[in-house]
Amino acid sequence: MSEPVIRAMAPEDVPAVARIEKESFTLPWSAEAFRTELAHNRFARYSVLEQDGQIIGYCGMWVIADEAHVTNIAVREPFRGRGLGERLMRRLMEEARSLGARRMTLEVRVSNTRAQRLYRKLGFVSCGVRPGYYTDNMEDALIMWADLPPEPAALSDPSREPASGHDGTGASGEG
Repeated sequence: MSEPVIRAMAPEDVPAVARIEKESFTLPWSAEAFRTELAHNRFARYSVLEQDGQIIGYCGMWVIADEAHVTNIAVREPFRGRGLGERLMRRLMEEARSLGARRMTLEVRVSNTRAQRLYRKLGFVSCGVRPGYYTDNMEDALIMWADLPPEPAALSDPSREPASGHDGTGASGEG
């Protein structure tokens, strides 16, 4: 097996991404939503994690002015616990910073403590709650923010090369 590679999401990746989305979330985005994001949202940035020609994860965000908002992050179930979610998050943070973002935000289910641990490890702090945010069960969302360091080296983690270890999450917001 080759080392997983992160690259920009292309339209032909959408079917695989939509399958991972459906596997990971109770309120999944549709394939059409991803196609629309790629084709029409100038603020959107999406990447996939590919290994041996197979999409095994993806992430996305909107970068508006000096803020980035994580929209999605997920890793296929068989590949979780290997640090890949952390790699995807670090990629988002580096890309956001390179696009001029100074801060990053996301929502995560209050029950998704595994994802929260990862986000805290990456410098996110809880700043509030969105009551009833998830409409499938009216679960609250924890709002988290992180300041992005001005230097890309501050985001890199030498212990993460190559991808190994564990990240504790397959998905950001819903999990």
